[in-house]
Amino acid sequence: MSARDRLKAQRDGARAGAPQATQVADRFHLLQNLAEALDPVFSTHGKALKAVSDARSRTPVVQPDGQTAVPVPPSMPTPQAQPRAVQRRSRRLATDEQVWALHRPGWSNRAMAQQLGLGRMTVVRSLQAPTFPERKGHTNPGKRVLTPDKERLLKRWNAGCREALQLFRDLRRHGSTGSYPTVAREAQRLRQAQGLPPRAQRPGHTRPRVVEMQQQPLTTRRATRVVLKRPPQRTDEDAQRIAHLQVQHHDVAVAIDLAQDLCTLVRTRQADRCDDWLARAMASGVAALRRLATGLQADDEAVKANMLRPWSHGPVEGQINRLKMLKRSMFGRATLDLLSRRFLLAA
Repeated sequence: MSARDRLKAQRDGARAGAPQATQVADRFHLLQNLAEALDPVFSTHGKALKAVSDARSRTPVVQPDGQTAVPVPPSMPTPQAQPRAVQRRSRRLATDEQVWALHRPGWSNRAMAQQLGLGRMTVVRSLQAPTFPERKGHTNPGKRVLTPDKERLLKRWNAGCREALQLFRDLRRHGSTGSYPTVAREAQRLRQAQGLPPRAQRPGHTRPRVVEMQQQPLTTRRATRVVLKRPPQRTDEDAQRIAHLQVQHHDVAVAIDLAQDLCTLVRTRQADRCDDWLARAMASGVAALRRLATGLQADDEAVKANMLRPWSHGPVEGQINRLKMLKRSMFGRATLDLLSRRFLLAA
């Protein structure tokens, strides 16, 4: 019995070294391959992820006291940052077009990378994407200047103080370092959340309370993690995100259905349904899943053995992760002798 990941070199080496052994593709690596196939799908349809995040940011929130509050919309890029973002996108688009221009005559990936001064995997990802891959977005939007003053700012706004200059002076008295333009932009976001036009007062109208949502944007990696979660571990918010993603684009819906079905096959050991899944993936029209299905077909016996045998790389992967953490914690701090001693003592 030989449990292994799905590298072609390991498959060929196991066949050459132990031709009589039954090869078993590891479950962890199968799901890792699936996650890698979902990544270009979500990268291609970045607008679908943004639409789901925007819908979540506009959903009213029920407060502990029973009142409904409207969330503050995400901050927009500053006027200075927008042209820079356009320029960066133009450069990436030009590079992508150069890659395809060299690919059509038959240049190899390595030769294209050397010619354009890119990494080989950058070229590979560009060729695997059916359309120009947009930016994936930041997992963490980062800390803003007014983050320490956010609670006081919202409290003053909900109390009826709607003048940016008054808010700025109040925050300054309490030690804020934010400038007046920063506070004015924040006030504009709060007006937008309440449906007020710029500089409108309307003192006789009661406006809903505003609240700052501590939510993270839906990136490609986060979307992949939500889709591949075990059903008992999914929250109601996860289920809503998946449902919203499925209505955004046909390819996204197909990819999500196929990914969840493959997870079910692997986790419940349904080897008899593997061929049917491969046929569906090949006919799906989603290029990334067709590539995954082609690779699984080439490794058909090991993939099915994974669903029939109890063997797993789990203990080995755990030891590898532990040793990598030790190595990275000592990077640049000690010699190789001390690192090897720590490895032996940790064992």
